[in-house]
Amino acid sequence: MILVVDCVGYIGSHLVKELVEKEQVIVLDNLSTGHRNLVDERAVFVQGDLGNRTDLDAIFEKYPIQAVMHFAANSLVGESVVNPLKYYQNNVAATLTLLETMLKYNVKNFIFSSTAATYGIPNVELITEDCPTNPINPYGRSKLMIEQILADFASAYGLNYVVLRYFNAAGAHESGEIGEDHNPETHLIPIVLQHLLGQRDKISVFGTDYNTPDGTCIRDYIHVTDLAKAHILALEALLTGKKKTAIYNLGNGLGYSVKEVIETCEKVTGRKAVIEYTDRRPGDPARLVASSQKIYEELGWKAEYSLEQIIESAWKWHQWKGSKWSSRSW
Repeated sequence: MILVVDCVGYIGSHLVKELVEKEQVIVLDNLSTGHRNLVDERAVFVQGDLGNRTDLDAIFEKYPIQAVMHFAANSLVGESVVNPLKYYQNNVAATLTLLETMLKYNVKNFIFSSTAATYGIPNVELITEDCPTNPINPYGRSKLMIEQILADFASAYGLNYVVLRYFNAAGAHESGEIGEDHNPETHLIPIVLQHLLGQRDKISVFGTDYNTPDGTCIRDYIHVTDLAKAHILALEALLTGKKKTAIYNLGNGLGYSVKEVIETCEKVTGRKAVIEYTDRRPGDPARLVASSQKIYEELGWKAEYSLEQIIESAWKWHQWKGSKWSSRSW
């Protein structure tokens, strides 16, 4: 069986939906930020806490766990700056408890959900895994700490692991049943689509004077289902012994500016956005685009969804969600 930690969040729920087609899955979540209805009914759901040894012992004693896929983390950059204790407790200390429990029960395969924030502000066109890691906030530092801990555990205890550094996850499952639903919402594509549905008055664009073709920031967007498929390939690589340790970027390798994303949202929806141009936000790099050549060469993975397809899937889900809540209000 495969244990998925934080299964009701955005990426974890999409992973479980794909993984249950191939493996027996048990999922652990405390439901603090996610939604129970997002968990595929074919998975065994356990409500509990990642940092609670009793909860973890109960799972590892009852189920024959072969590998752990770890998605649980607080991930708001701004919050991490004003409340770093929360991030080091939840993202680092709780993960150490999980890793200690795995060693106790001789479970040696671990997939870790990391982030492009580990790179900080690299001054390169395409970010490879060899670029220096220099995170600029506690969120990024908490993720990098776990990466370093995994390397030490591999050397000392024989832990096998794959680290997956995400760039900008977006989109929704093709079924339309699950999608991106954060509170508060901080990601560009859902913010634009919420606005185009009439749920926000306007969109704020932070900075128009970056050294980019149209002056707005450029980011790498990757469909959440592409992410899920990369996790499954990484899991197979560990379970078959093809890989012992690895770090991979997950992105499209294509950069789209904020203006390009808004324009594509307008094209997909047939609606026009109201845009407010304002000052830059501190710490926003002009360009963050991944090279995912390494995982393509080693595991055969590459992103399949275009930006337009990502937005089309998200729009389908946001429309469904909007109509669902509208019907509830009457």
